Amino acid sequence: MHLIQVDSVQRWMEDLKLMTDCECMCILQSKPISIEKDEQNELILSSQHSTCDNLQLLLKRAWIISTELTRIAQKLEKNRWQRVHSMTVRVNCHVHSMINEYSACTRSSSEEMHQLEKLLIDKCSEFTAFTERCLQTEDEEILKSMKSCVNETLTTVAQCFGQLIELVLTQEAQNLLRQIELSGSLYVTESAVSSLFSLAQEGAHLCRIIAKEGGVVALFKICRQDCFRCLYPQTLRTLASICCVEEGMHQLEKVDGILCLADILTDTSHSEATHAEAAAVIAQITSPHLTFTQHLSSFLENMEEIVTALVKLCQEASSGEVFLLASAALANITFFDTMACEILLQLNATKILLAACWDKRLVDTPYSRDQVVTILANMSVLDQCASEIIQGNGVQLLMEMLFEQSSSGNPAEVAACERVQQKSAVTLARLSRDPEVAEAAVKLSCIPRLIKLCRSPTERNNSDSVLVACLAALRRLAVMSPDGLEDSDFQQLVKPRLVDSFLLCTNMEESFV
Repeated sequence: MHLIQVDSVQRWMEDLKLMTDCECMCILQSKPISIEKDEQNELILSSQHSTCDNLQLLLKRAWIISTELTRIAQKLEKNRWQRVHSMTVRVNCHVHSMINEYSACTRSSSEEMHQLEKLLIDKCSEFTAFTERCLQTEDEEILKSMKSCVNETLTTVAQCFGQLIELVLTQEAQNLLRQIELSGSLYVTESAVSSLFSLAQEGAHLCRIIAKEGGVVALFKICRQDCFRCLYPQTLRTLASICCVEEGMHQLEKVDGILCLADILTDTSHSEATHAEAAAVIAQITSPHLTFTQHLSSFLENMEEIVTALVKLCQEASSGEVFLLASAALANITFFDTMACEILLQLNATKILLAACWDKRLVDTPYSRDQVVTILANMSVLDQCASEIIQGNGVQLLMEMLFEQSSSGNPAEVAACERVQQKSAVTLARLSRDPEVAEAAVKLSCIPRLIKLCRSPTERNNSDSVLVACLAALRRLAVMSPDGLEDSDFQQLVKPRLVDSFLLCTNMEESFV
């Protein structure tokens, strides 16, 4: 869970009048208030909210309580009893506020919910009383013996709090899914899907709750009803978020979600936005970073239709965002199954992707180039790919990708640039087994660029993966064109074992004082 970053003075000004009761409780129950400075001394939330903000307010309040409990444990470790007590009082206030706010905005609560609320309030009161007794005790030995009891009470409070939040979030997910299930209203369904999407953005744990409560089933039900066509993009976007967890993937498989996605992608009557969001779901469920995609057996049955539709989407994309989603899905599929590369070759995908790369309207970020070069790298294992690359001026494109650098310095963009450099070098190394490609690469001065990437850590942003890929590409080109290297480069970068050249290049960045 995250706390929206807002200027602290602005937050204080907005919330001061609304939270005076909570502040008074702090003053009355923890006299005297410590003057000790703390970087997050007061975390305040507004109590004024609309119905649609209830869930966000709950999550923010939960984040605050969780943060405070962590800080109490830290202060307790340092025997800062005054701070422990005042923070315990503050947690008590926030727990009461959270329960009151949620009770005010929820229609009904289960008996289990009431019991957990009562248990948490009792444990918080017990915790506050316990820390107050510790505050009044000066005997170090007694405090030492009481510390373990305080720790146990803190653990109990944290467990009760966690159980309550889990139950509340489960109930919220159930309420939203019930709205989707029972309502035939476009407005109500749209509102429920929007709230479900916001819930899914709070992290993997929330996605698991939604999936376990039948979220994937409910959303695919929407995607199978023509009366909700205008909601398809939003619904598919929510599905993509939920399917980042294993429970979501299992549910997708159970409801024939792959077949539904294939139908949407191949139906030309759908909007580009719908096709793009369907591509995003495909990209999510085929991500090579996930370890639980093996059970997607139905994907193989529909792969040719899906790949064909994605290639068409790349070709007809009206914006860089649409192209990025479609190409990301294709890139992941080439990892998912090698047969995808053969299908791409039959569809002339290489020509389409290379043409898109020369169109700055479609491919204008390292992220898009990363997807394209991933596809090319995976396709380059096929012998027929070399001629396609040459015809589409692909060697020049790969050469340009070796110069990929981040303009913003943003860590995510820097990482994407590293991947582009690495994969372009890998693609060159694989394709250079074809003499025609190797000759084209040499003519375009690929060898000097590869040498510079090997010898200059800053050119490759100190990336070891880029270095290994460049060394491999350089060695392949050196075989085809040994005259392109100076003797020192040959002796250091080509002749030794790859691991020795790697160590030599990585040691170049070390400084010995």
